[in-house]
Amino acid sequence: MKRREFSLVASATAGALTLGTSSSWAQGAGPKEGKDYVKLAKPASVSAPAGKVEVIEFFWYSCPHCNVFEPQFEAWVKSQPADVVVRRVPVAFNASFLPQQKLYFALEGMNLLPQLHVKVFRAIHVERNMLKNDEAIFEWIGKQGVDVAKFKEVYNSFTVANQARKAAQLQTEYDVEGVPAMGVAGRYYTDGTKAGSMENVLRVVNALIASSRKA
Repeated sequence: MKRREFSLVASATAGALTLGTSSSWAQGAGPKEGKDYVKLAKPASVSAPAGKVEVIEFFWYSCPHCNVFEPQFEAWVKSQPADVVVRRVPVAFNASFLPQQKLYFALEGMNLLPQLHVKVFRAIHVERNMLKNDEAIFEWIGKQGVDVAKFKEVYNSFTVANQARKAAQLQTEYDVEGVPAMGVAGRYYTDGTKAGSMENVLRVVNALIASSRKA
């Protein structure tokens, strides 16, 4: 599913988390380029320092598959060695995604992700508070005991706007087709459709991390 097809919430969440077993992993083989992952024709931007392998999770708070994947991904993140730098990048397939994109970067800027990242998913997918616009986000933030005035300042800052711009650029560079999806070392891209499942995605990413260390 291509980016241009993400005009509806349903389509935006349907394509990336496929539970089939078409991947070569189902036969116990290693990941195959062009099947389980793609190698980018042009390297994407990387912010990790030399000697580190950057891994990116592209996600959207309103995506039910991202919500399901989050605990598994978080456990995987905690298991990574020191030379792996993991970043989450919120996507924006259209303008309606921008408020949640800004929400993530504002929480990051205020060092509130450890406390509130999972709670955002819960608000949307359990409490059915969609957090679709600024007003809904500000109201929810206030209920979390956060200084709303300070949050608004960060949320509307040039820094957050610039982070959202860079996220959109990175999304384009990796040619993100759906969420959740992952990029490795500015060179490789995979998602559930390609790898066959999100569990397989993490296996593919592990293999690509190992390959990137040798490059």
